[in-house]
Amino acid sequence: MQLIFHPLDLQLKHTFTIAHDSRDVQQSLIVEIRSGDIRGFGEATANPYYGITIDNMVAALTAIKTQVEHRKFDNAEELHAFTNPLLAHNPFAQCALDEAAHDFFAKKSYKKLYEMWGLDTSSNPLTNFTIGIDTIEKMVAKMKELPWPIYKIKLGTQEDLEIIRALRAETNAVFRVDANCAWTAEQTLKLAPELQKLGVEFIEQPLPADDFSGMKKIFGNCPLPIIADESCILESDVKACYELFDGVNIKLTKCGGLTPAKRMIAEAKSLGMKTMVGCMTESSVGISAIAHLLPLLDYVDMDGSLLIANDPANGITFDYGQVIYAQENGTGASLK
Repeated sequence: MQLIFHPLDLQLKHTFTIAHDSRDVQQSLIVEIRSGDIRGFGEATANPYYGITIDNMVAALTAIKTQVEHRKFDNAEELHAFTNPLLAHNPFAQCALDEAAHDFFAKKSYKKLYEMWGLDTSSNPLTNFTIGIDTIEKMVAKMKELPWPIYKIKLGTQEDLEIIRALRAETNAVFRVDANCAWTAEQTLKLAPELQKLGVEFIEQPLPADDFSGMKKIFGNCPLPIIADESCILESDVKACYELFDGVNIKLTKCGGLTPAKRMIAEAKSLGMKTMVGCMTESSVGISAIAHLLPLLDYVDMDGSLLIANDPANGITFDYGQVIYAQENGTGASLK
């Protein structure tokens, strides 16, 4: 088994702006596990909000490279159990390695990953397409550029309601809104009834990640479901979000990959919470990994590959929000 690292710059089709970040280029690291003709791929993107860079991901993986390459693993979960203590300081690096391992071992078994897990993909949820913060005119133009059944609208401006009203005038699509920690509890409770009238399905992470007192004011008093994102990073966060949020949005990069994400989904379901997986503007490598979790989810945000202009990989494709799996085994990902 050989580990190979592929650092890349993903060029975004449009400047992508959320409440606490704006970028035109998304740096990404693709990790390859190779043995003979079998090649497994995983990915994690750099993220300044969490202090993650390409350099520190490569450094973390390089530090364990020899141990991984000279040890025998029978499956991805076994590799994750071995490397997780060594990569606990960098879950993004762990994610790229874990995704690559799942892809590798599924390909080695001549199966698609969802088949390895015994999942039925016949009732998969549709993915939303994200509209980043911009002028109202540009946000409308971005939406018109790609007709879609569900849009996730990034908010956190002084004209949030005006944005949703302007977009609603142009489409009957389902809306989801994501404030990325930009609101207060009072703002959320004031905006929610109006957003509900405008066809918004749920609100994602309205308050700062650690504002649990604010969430106590909202939970049970808001007409729209509230989904945790920045408040739900690690496995232990799922239980902490119980009775503060209606559901959790799990990011593979933040929690350390597919292996812990599956456990988080199972725990959330056991608590009666809605389950969602989101992306971090990954290429088709990371997006294809997410696709195999779809049968376990209520909602999904896996539009990363649609936001970039120079996708370096092949993998899953989309048909008006529906995921079309690749013919290849594993996650279906391959480098162009």
